[in-house]
Amino acid sequence: MKRRKARGARTGRTAAGRGRRHAPRRRAAGGRPPGTKKPALSDPALAAATAKAAASIKSTLLEEPAFVPEDPIEEAEQIGMLLGDQEGAEEEPGDDEADAEPVLHGMRQTALRRRGRPAPAIVVKPGAEEPAAEPAPGPAAAGSSAGAAHLFPRNLGFDYPVAVRAEGIWIHDSAGRKYLDGSGGAVVSSIGHGVREIAEVMTRQARRLAFAHSSQFITRESIGLADRIAALAPGDMKETGRVYLVSGGSEAIETAVKLARQYHVETGQPGKFKVVSRWQSYHGSTLGALSVTGNVARRDPYAPLLLAQPHIPPCYCYRCPYGLRFPKCGIACVEELEGAILQEGPETVAAFLAEPVVGATLGAVPAVEGYWKRAREICTRHNVLLIADEVMTGVGRTGRNFAVDHWGVLPDIIVAGKGLSGGYAPLGAVLARGFIFDAIGRGRGYFEHGYTYSANPLSAAVGSAVLDYLAKHRLIRRAARMGKVLGTKLLRLRRHPIVGDVRGLGMMWGIEIVKDRRSREPFPATLKAGRRIYEACLEEGLLIYPGSGSRHGRDGDHFLVGPPFTITGAEIDDLVARLDRALARVGKALR
Repeated sequence: MKRRKARGARTGRTAAGRGRRHAPRRRAAGGRPPGTKKPALSDPALAAATAKAAASIKSTLLEEPAFVPEDPIEEAEQIGMLLGDQEGAEEEPGDDEADAEPVLHGMRQTALRRRGRPAPAIVVKPGAEEPAAEPAPGPAAAGSSAGAAHLFPRNLGFDYPVAVRAEGIWIHDSAGRKYLDGSGGAVVSSIGHGVREIAEVMTRQARRLAFAHSSQFITRESIGLADRIAALAPGDMKETGRVYLVSGGSEAIETAVKLARQYHVETGQPGKFKVVSRWQSYHGSTLGALSVTGNVARRDPYAPLLLAQPHIPPCYCYRCPYGLRFPKCGIACVEELEGAILQEGPETVAAFLAEPVVGATLGAVPAVEGYWKRAREICTRHNVLLIADEVMTGVGRTGRNFAVDHWGVLPDIIVAGKGLSGGYAPLGAVLARGFIFDAIGRGRGYFEHGYTYSANPLSAAVGSAVLDYLAKHRLIRRAARMGKVLGTKLLRLRRHPIVGDVRGLGMMWGIEIVKDRRSREPFPATLKAGRRIYEACLEEGLLIYPGSGSRHGRDGDHFLVGPPFTITGAEIDDLVARLDRALARVGKALR
């Protein structure tokens, strides 16, 4: 069966429900006649394939992880961040190189050939400095998902490349292609792929204790991870905060919402159940999390199933819903919070939930200075819990432990995920202030909630190992410094007429695509501008994280750039050069 060149698949929490916009290219027409089944592998072929796969896995496990040698990091020119530099965010000159030393030079390194202009997806031929990955047997040998007879993929009818291994900032597929992971998957990978120390922790933990149900045991692993998370937290959370461990971001949001509800029940205010959130936000794909999500396109198919929850406009200066400019606007968008609470009735509102930096649905949009402090005041006045959704921004992504640290604000609940395990295990966490925990202790004495894999010891051990690795190599400080280097280079892409805005914090940046820069008019959704840029980047061997709906949730294209914190200055140049070429090609096609 003939097919087009395989395209990459987006993964992660924030990709749910948008397959029709961001799916890989459809398979070419043709193939087997209708009604015929794909022939299954014969028994001898299956046995041979199994043996081959086992040998490949064994070989992979014995490999040393490959890292890119670091070139001296050029001095980044100072850029005007959306927020002013915060105290403690900067490193002393030379710190970055010292931080990188144990990460990038402490293990056996594999030299990567520099290229002037890479071939599509950078196919590495045998005999080059890196051997090509050996294709898997069957249809996957061509690098697509065509042979996935029983897998239910995100997007039906599309070919996906088959990922087989990864190291550093690179992911390899079964056809020998390699991709620069410029978005950390769904802004997940923080310490890079293939870190040997994490793999060793996983192996030891699986042998010792892989599972113990949280209704029957607590474990040393969950205790240790809770201590490490609390140590990262702001304010009194360091001393009295309590951590509830789950398997990912959506579970963590569900947990936070239910925890807020039970807190009010235990304190004699059972009428409080509503959660105010913002339009053009994303908080998860489960029904409770989707109810508080403000992404119109993701909500639409499931609208009859969703709970009615109040939403207010986002803090989104590029497309201000009031047509105002900061700071003369008086931060009108946050005043909508108090308006919503008063309209709903303070006796009915349990919490306000928001992303400090809006991720997938707007493309790395930070709140303006003063927004979060005012939100804190409003919530305190009306006995409404303030919940910070830091699933994407937490654990160093913005160059601070948590993004709320940029504004010196103490939420009542922080939700974490993604970077908490760096992609090495399913893991999420809810960090609540001590008074919430104490209220439940004085009440019924138990949290009426739980999942099978809550506080899973294997995932907890991995989370602790990732946090230890971040601390050992000072990678959060590195994310702050290298994030400015990345931002400086990305801002230069505004020379492309289709680039309307570049914004971000730390190692989390967004680029918004427009038809007209002056009017900020987006391309029609039918043109699929974001999709075209994604595919052009794939042809350049670069992974980005695309999104849409930046204008009213229906049209407007943007994408995220959020590589691992270990990326070097030379690799940032490589990333931006690939993106530059992709934008130029798509911009020319759209004009």
